[in-house]
Amino acid sequence: MDIQHFYIEKGQGEPIILLHGNGEDSSYFQGQISALSKQYHAYAIDTRGHGKTPRGSSPFTIRQFAEDLLGFMDEHEIHKAHLLGFSDGGNIAMVFALHHPDRVNRLILNGANLNAAGVKRSIQIPIEIGYRIASKFSEKNDSARFHAEMLGLMVNDPNVNPEELSGIRAKTLVIAGTKDMIKEEHTRLIAANIPDSELVFIKGNHFIANKKPEEFNQAVVDFLKR
Repeated sequence: MDIQHFYIEKGQGEPIILLHGNGEDSSYFQGQISALSKQYHAYAIDTRGHGKTPRGSSPFTIRQFAEDLLGFMDEHEIHKAHLLGFSDGGNIAMVFALHHPDRVNRLILNGANLNAAGVKRSIQIPIEIGYRIASKFSEKNDSARFHAEMLGLMVNDPNVNPEELSGIRAKTLVIAGTKDMIKEEHTRLIAANIPDSELVFIKGNHFIANKKPEEFNQAVVDFLKR
């Protein structure tokens, strides 16, 4: 690999890997790490180009991040893990579960989406405008290049067809906020296409793990124990 992930590690037991969203880092899960580490070996990693993990030279895409996750697991001799992904982290976990089904124990997708159409237009339109502007200046300006790459993840990725989700073999929890930036019908579409998945909505917005940690953690632990 061309990068070394920064990560937070705590606890013992079955491994669970936490994957943050776009423009964030492992600290997003400060309300989950301590709670989950009481029963699991929790790892919260900074994705390529986020937090304290370097950008490296490989492509800046959800699929590359999924391969980075495989490299992280191999490096730390984690054969199989629970994956909890939020937003773009959920998209990474989803793609990983499709490409490496034998490496996933249980899968938790929080605020994930299959494509840009799954995001409410009031949120997505400014993202697309910002992406076009940043892309225009990306060859001449490092800051513009950075923003173009970050926003590009929300414009061009992950582009997963609903039919592909039937390939997910892991027992899956799809969880979102009642006022999430992801359209409710899109979240339901994801759950409907993953065999035997469970669907939970928690009152709140996109950031329920951060804003409602006790309720979110309880839903996650209950799912992992079933």
